[in-house]
Amino acid sequence: MIYFGGWSRHYSLYPANERFIAAFKDDLAPYKVSKGTIRFPLSEPVPVKLIERIAKFRAKEITARKKAQTVAKKR
Repeated sequence: MIYFGGWSRHYSLYPANERFIAAFKDDLAPYKVSKGTIRFPLSEPVPVKLIERIAKFRAKEITARKKAQTVAKKR
């Protein structure tokens, strides 16, 4: 669903695809976003609500993809 990594000055969430980044564009504006990665500085409070919303968004994406795969297999 999502992965995270810790570094000396930031922690990161992975993966971030184009649709995901577009959906959270305004929320992610204060953070560094690069190809598939969102970087949150350790010097700031953890944006718990944002991360919760990100996890729910990813869960919906994965669920929708699995449902589509199941339907395709039945055909």
